[in-house]
Amino acid sequence: MLQMNIYEEFAAWLDNLLENNNMPDNAVAYCFNLYEESDEEHLYSVQLIAASEFDPADEQGEWACEEVWSSEEDVFVVDTSDEKDTGWNHAQELFREMIEEYLVSGGYRSVFDNVKGIAVGFVDGELEIVKK
Repeated sequence: MLQMNIYEEFAAWLDNLLENNNMPDNAVAYCFNLYEESDEEHLYSVQLIAASEFDPADEQGEWACEEVWSSEEDVFVVDTSDEKDTGWNHAQELFREMIEEYLVSGGYRSVFDNVKGIAVGFVDGELEIVKK
């Protein structure tokens, strides 16, 4: 279930990125790269990248390695320590829900309108396609 307080912070972070950076013309897809910041503290972060390729059949996400833009160290961090489930699966689900909501109601959602795909996933794992 979408947690609005966290979503509003996520949307503000994403709005800031999209407002203050010009996405490259050759960006055809976006990937929200997830990282486990601290297993003990249950902190997870997300980074946005734009890619020049997209292959919805590629579950390993090799297309996301064709990076043409990245938010680099400008990441959004979520603390799941106060939740019932603190595992990485739950963290990915939280981020997916926030991304899906942003695609419907986010301030700069139009940036994502004409791309071939959007995915979310941990950099060492399989990607989950959010939009294709």
